[in-house]
Amino acid sequence: MDWNLKDLYSSIESKEIKYDFVKLEKRSLKFNKKYRNKISENSSAKTVLESIVELEKIYEGLGKISSYSSLLFAADTNNEKYSKFYQDSSEKISNIRKNLIFYFLSWNKISERKAKKIYSNPILVKYSHLLKSERKYKKYMLSEPEEKILDKKSITSSRAFNRLFDQTLNNLKFDIKLKGKKHTLTETEVLALLYDKERKVRTEAAKSLTEGLKSERKLLTFIFNQILTDSKITNEIRGHTSPMDSRNLSNEISQKTVDALIQTCNKYNKFPIRYYKLKSKMLKIKKFMDYDRYTPLGQSSKKFTFNQAKNIVLDSFNEFSPQMGKVAKLFFDNNWIDYKLRKGKRGGAFSHSCVPSVHPYILMNFTGKIRDVMTLAHELGHGIHQYLSRKNGYFQQNTPLTTAETASVFAEMLVFTKLIENESNNKEKLHLICSKLEDIFATVFRQIVMTNFELDVHNKAKKTGELSSSDLDASWVKANSKMFGDSIKISEYYKCWWMYIPHFIHSPFYCYSYSFGELLVHGLFAKYNENKKGFVTKYIDLLSSGSTSSPESLIKKTGLDITKNDFWEKSMYLMSGLLKEAESIYYKKQ
Repeated sequence: MDWNLKDLYSSIESKEIKYDFVKLEKRSLKFNKKYRNKISENSSAKTVLESIVELEKIYEGLGKISSYSSLLFAADTNNEKYSKFYQDSSEKISNIRKNLIFYFLSWNKISERKAKKIYSNPILVKYSHLLKSERKYKKYMLSEPEEKILDKKSITSSRAFNRLFDQTLNNLKFDIKLKGKKHTLTETEVLALLYDKERKVRTEAAKSLTEGLKSERKLLTFIFNQILTDSKITNEIRGHTSPMDSRNLSNEISQKTVDALIQTCNKYNKFPIRYYKLKSKMLKIKKFMDYDRYTPLGQSSKKFTFNQAKNIVLDSFNEFSPQMGKVAKLFFDNNWIDYKLRKGKRGGAFSHSCVPSVHPYILMNFTGKIRDVMTLAHELGHGIHQYLSRKNGYFQQNTPLTTAETASVFAEMLVFTKLIENESNNKEKLHLICSKLEDIFATVFRQIVMTNFELDVHNKAKKTGELSSSDLDASWVKANSKMFGDSIKISEYYKCWWMYIPHFIHSPFYCYSYSFGELLVHGLFAKYNENKKGFVTKYIDLLSSGSTSSPESLIKKTGLDITKNDFWEKSMYLMSGLLKEAESIYYKKQ
């Protein structure tokens, strides 16, 4: 394991974990007894302040144990001790949390007039937005006994299937024959081969990925159906009319705004279609297939050591803001990053915010390619955001998903800009621009593809019940066809690749937040280029604010109004400019 988790606990056998569980259970019972009947129409602002401070401390304690167990499990899903510890911890945390469920239920029973008087009191200024924001759930909250049942049952429903999905994916074997030799690869390793310069290797990788996934096709289809059913049941119980409602509520964003984002991205699919046609010419591939999309251009097969990637990222951050660079350096100096490839390690990458009393941790699978340099920048952007916002406390350190990607995408943009500025060779510049365009398309249009897919299958499952693997394949092809148009032919292999996307299982409708974040950053970056010195302070303040106000209010302080209908269309300017530059450089060479 590459990261140092001792800032959380020394080991799973640590006496401190057992002590914390006992202490937290006692505190939760005491809290329940003291405040169960005090959060009411007769509550004073002082009582609410005292109670929410204590509640936050209990939740942070639970969050610390939860972070430790989940990070251990993510780093080695094959370790039975870690797996058991993760499950046992989840159950204990759930049991303690049931003593606290009453609090916000009671808060939402208070009349609007009285609640406003309480959260407007100056002594509650730190928690004002939290208390006000919690009331948006009032319409969808159930009785306390019902909430307890749902919370407890989640261990054997959605959370259980999340775990089963991770263990299934992380233990799949992907057999492939390369240069006459047979290899057995992990998911991360076989996905990396889709970026290989040799078409034969990419074809074999696509075949291997498909065969590996299909070896557990029935199980993965079953898992997805359970998530769809769980979502349907929960939405019906709570009164949500759309499968996206709960996500939009937590993101503090209206369905109207999400619809505008999706419609704009669907409208501008012409950009990726135009680009893939250009790329097929650059590669001289007449029949451009889905597994050709990530074919490297120029020197994109160049390898980077982790230390080289580290220096590129830190230099870019320091140039923008010494404070940003200083925070990023902490992750390297203190081993807060797990980057090496291992069997059993969770695929992909993430930055886990952990708890305010500790610090964030980053997991990634570094293979040495340029996209890994960008991934490192991306996750460090998250990490810096999470580190700076810790001062707001456990309840308000994390932002809604819509703005959670702001710092990560902005960090990528800083690295990209530095690389472009330092490149004088047109061939290399073309490669960098094309790589960036592909990253943007993956973040904007591909995420909307996945959102369109989720909307389709959730609505179908709501109407017809369980979906077959063929039904899911058809919805996947339909959603992707909008983005690819006539520029890419979808292979038989690609039709079932919905099976390895973790967001569909762990975080339904998470994906549109990536598109939101990317296009928002394009607007922020334009503001930065207008006034670099004045913008930096505003940007650091934005990251440091956590969720102490609504996304619209926080972003407005930087000079952008995301509530305007034309904002999303205007945010397409960067893609348009990069695409034109790529076409110009390429056709000048011909």
